[in-house]
Amino acid sequence: MRVYVPLTLPRLAQAHEAGELGPGPMTAYAVTPALREWYVSDDLEELEYAALNRAALASLRMLAGEPGTARRRVVLAADVPDGTAVADPDRGLDRGALGEVRVTVALPLAKAAAVHVDSDDAEADVTAAADALGAADQGDDDAQFVVDGAEDHELLWYATQEIPNLVGPGA
Repeated sequence: MRVYVPLTLPRLAQAHEAGELGPGPMTAYAVTPALREWYVSDDLEELEYAALNRAALASLRMLAGEPGTARRRVVLAADVPDGTAVADPDRGLDRGALGEVRVTVALPLAKAAAVHVDSDDAEADVTAAADALGAADQGDDDAQFVVDGAEDHELLWYATQEIPNLVGPGA
């Protein structure tokens, strides 16, 4: 199963130094039955894109709680063995939990498929979105508009061999 793990650049740097992300359990996003039902799609690529976007929103939430961290959303894509990523059946169609899974094992970075990261151009919008997230969660439509502005930026794809350049000096 392909999972999308929300991170920040410092957390990616820690995983790079350790050679793995973990230990489990950790929250990730994947194509779950609830996500399929919500998006009413059979197109796996479209559903994986939806799971990636759910992870990007979770990364934004991490950024909101980590002042001073570079304002770039980070998502690690990895394939895990069946049964090691499990959706919570009690959350059903809870919109906030769509695609959410718990990964029960550490993820070796050598097995990761890719890393998705915001470009430098997105930092101003991601910063504004992280600052507005609390108000958006409380139903403020203007704040939600700001959060949606970050989602307008596509995450860039990086091979795992490029992680040192993403987290190294000057990154």
